Amino acid sequence: MNGIKGKIKEVTLTSEALNEEVQILIYEPANFSPLYKYHVLIAQDGQDYLNLGKIARVTDHLLSIKQIDNTIIVAIPYKDVIDRKEKYHPNGQKHQQYIRFLADELTPYIDKEYPTFNMGMGRILLGDSLGGTVSLLAALTYPHTFGKIIMQSPYVNSHVIDKVKDFKHPHQLELYHVIGKQETEVKTTDGKIKDFVYPNRELHDVMKKKSYPIFYDEFDGDHTWTYWQPDLSRALKMMLSM
Repeated sequence: MNGIKGKIKEVTLTSEALNEEVQILIYEPANFSPLYKYHVLIAQDGQDYLNLGKIARVTDHLLSIKQIDNTIIVAIPYKDVIDRKEKYHPNGQKHQQYIRFLADELTPYIDKEYPTFNMGMGRILLGDSLGGTVSLLAALTYPHTFGKIIMQSPYVNSHVIDKVKDFKHPHQLELYHVIGKQETEVKTTDGKIKDFVYPNRELHDVMKKKSYPIFYDEFDGDHTWTYWQPDLSRALKMMLSM
């Protein structure tokens, strides 16, 4: 990408869990050195976070002013909207396989190739909408692997609520959760119109009652990158602070 100080490498992994080749994009900061340890930020909707979220530039800036700790970004693009729904949606045909890919294949690869902290709190899952949903569900499934979650306007249904209620060790996770106050009529990939605000408030209420360590905020906006992009700086500073 032009205009960033770090560099982005493209890698293709062969996934047995998904039975396919998975393209990943890895951002290495400008001062990258194998002598240092790095947090790992794994972004669903990876190409969107790079292009629309400008996450590499945001990370460059925060690193340069020493507001976040050493971090590499692993961005996972989706092939198309069908592929995205199959992997991210709780009812998707490849949902469980994708979560296994994140925990059992991607994470060991990154830990082998990079000097990481090699623990749950050293890994952050990030996603918007359904990407936030699969990030949360992956951490609930593998809390020792993924300790932190950033959810921007996640899709929430009864399955997600039940998983959060049933999770036995809320203290193992740290969460950042935002939703837009105008997300009352969101058009989903199947063409339906859904209210995202009420389910997200319900999710937060459940998390509060179960004492999840969570930052929650409602921004004045809708279900678009117009609002997710400016929110990224705060999210990264909170979850990756030095």
